[in-house]
Amino acid sequence: MSGLILSLNPQKRFFHLILFLWQLFYKMLLCKKMINKKLFQTSDGSFSLACEDIKETYHSRHGALQESQYVYIEKGLEHWRKRNPEATLCRVFEMGFGTGLNMLLAASFAQQKKVKIYFETVENDVLSDAVHEQLKYVDHFPELATQEVRMDLLANHWNVHFSFLPEFQCLKNNQDYFEWKSAENFDVIFYDAFGAHAQSEMWETRALERSLDYLNKGGVWVSYCAKGSVRRSLEALGMQVERLAGPPGKREMLRAVKLE
Repeated sequence: MSGLILSLNPQKRFFHLILFLWQLFYKMLLCKKMINKKLFQTSDGSFSLACEDIKETYHSRHGALQESQYVYIEKGLEHWRKRNPEATLCRVFEMGFGTGLNMLLAASFAQQKKVKIYFETVENDVLSDAVHEQLKYVDHFPELATQEVRMDLLANHWNVHFSFLPEFQCLKNNQDYFEWKSAENFDVIFYDAFGAHAQSEMWETRALERSLDYLNKGGVWVSYCAKGSVRRSLEALGMQVERLAGPPGKREMLRAVKLE
């Protein structure tokens, strides 16, 4: 690389040097973000993570487990199930794997309701085994195989299809959302990016439309977010949008259905 740069004229050398330094700085910034996560206990007793540098948490401080159960299972999967009582397979996409809590909840739902779920997700900031052990999410799902298997599901099996249970198959993609592509279309989308103050690009029309392109007609898009700009973007993209009562500590959330 250095030999190639030296062979260029001074102006191009300067440009390539600036580009190289910027890429190095960006990688250092990403590393800092990955390291600077603090464990904390939420009000329902479950744990979550706080990213101090971007002033954001992975879940509500009022309860990580109850927020995820309410937003994504009760208002997402349960709603789809009521609309499709005869369906035997539900394809779910989660934008932002994060801690893996939503995946465990979806697997539990599949087992309890006797419905097969194909679960695909994307994440570019994968947590370490040690962090998963500290979060202790595997302790909340004793009905799902063994604790070792549950931990293995959270921490491993990236970029490969993996059958966790007879009712549950998953594909965890370790890549950037804007580079991710799927061979599937989905019945339910869990849209779980960080808040707009931390990840504003994830709440812009381009990002929202990308998720909706993979949503089947009649499919359900659900998020903890209740921003007016997001609601208007979803409506402009042809979605039927509802404001719902939010989980504890949050007044509202959004759910949208792709019109037939």
